[in-house]
Amino acid sequence: MKIIIINGPNLNLLGKRENDIYGDETFHDFFERLQEKFPQVALSHFQSNVEGELINALQEVGFSYDGIILNAAAYTHTSVGIGDAVKAITTPVVEVHISNTFAREEYRHTSFIAPNTKGIILGFGLQSYELAVQSFLAKN
Repeated sequence: MKIIIINGPNLNLLGKRENDIYGDETFHDFFERLQEKFPQVALSHFQSNVEGELINALQEVGFSYDGIILNAAAYTHTSVGIGDAVKAITTPVVEVHISNTFAREEYRHTSFIAPNTKGIILGFGLQSYELAVQSFLAKN
């Protein structure tokens, strides 16, 4: 099984930014642990602060991977283009957020991505990614 994690803006700063919301672990360290936990899955990841690069990544893997875990970060609430890209591909997508976006500012309560996803996992810190991997492994 091939699953990619696609992370959006500012997630390259995990471990350094707003530790009270995002924790103090880097994504790199977390990703290594995730790979160890799921050796049966070919896990990869991509991060960009640029909206078009995220769309390109979705289109690049969106017809050949078994799953995409997408944390579009702030673009979740602003990007019709990323929502359309998710709708256009055939690989199932799980939307993930580290924080509980519904406990934050009101503009974070809307997702342009969610209507086109398999599901949404949010508010469990970095464990949200692990839960997303498990959702692809579960028999539906």
